[in-house]
Amino acid sequence: MQFTHSTRYDASPADVLAMLTDPAFRTKSSQAQQASGINVAIDGATLRLEMEQPNNDIPAFARAFAGETTRTVITEVWRDTSAQVTIETPGKPAGITGTRSLVADGDGTRDVFEADAKAKVPLIGGKIEKLIAAKVVEGLRTEETVARAWLAGER
Repeated sequence: MQFTHSTRYDASPADVLAMLTDPAFRTKSSQAQQASGINVAIDGATLRLEMEQPNNDIPAFARAFAGETTRTVITEVWRDTSAQVTIETPGKPAGITGTRSLVADGDGTRDVFEADAKAKVPLIGGKIEKLIAAKVVEGLRTEETVARAWLAGER
C-alpha cells in the first residue's frame, strides 16, 4: 500500500536535515511517541533508530499479530537532502520502504515522505498495511510537533 505524508517547516533544508540527523532530536521525537528502549546511531550518512512502542491503540485483530509491543528499526541513508528509508519490525512479516526528501519551499522546507507498506499475512495483509501506514503517519505528525518546537529553540 503506497502512502505519502508531507509537512512544511519554516527553516532551510540544511537546518531541517541537521535536526533530522541529530540523535538528541530523534530521541526526543521517539519519546514523544511513547517509545522506550530508544537507540540512535549514526554512521556516516546512515541513521539507524531502534525503539519499542506499545500496541495498546491497535485493533484486536492486529494485536494478535503484533503482540503487546512492536520493536521498530528505522534506517535512513541520506544523500544530500533525501534519504532511502526502511522501517523494519523484526520477527514480523511487515515493513515499509520509501524515500524522505527535503525540498526548498520559498523561505522554508517541505519534508516529503513517500512509502510503500507491505505485510505478508494471508487474508488480513491489506488491513495490516493500512494500519502500519497510519501508525507511521501518526508518528510523523508527532515528530512534526517536536520538530517545530526544536526549530524554535526548544531543546
